Amino acid sequence: MTMDYGKSGVPKLGTNAPRHKEHDAVGPGKKPSDGRATKAELLARMKAAAEAKKKG
Repeated sequence: MTMDYGKSGVPKLGTNAPRHKEHDAVGPGKKPSDGRATKAELLARMKAAAEAKKKG
């Protein structure tokens, strides 16, 4: 007589649920870019820092 190892142990439950949030899931309506500086603002800040470093 052979042992059916697939039938032993506790059954696995909830395998249909995703392990993570999907990238296109319905969210609060905020964009990831809300609250971030624009490219022009970042460039201006980098130029100001470079000038400050150059002066001393």
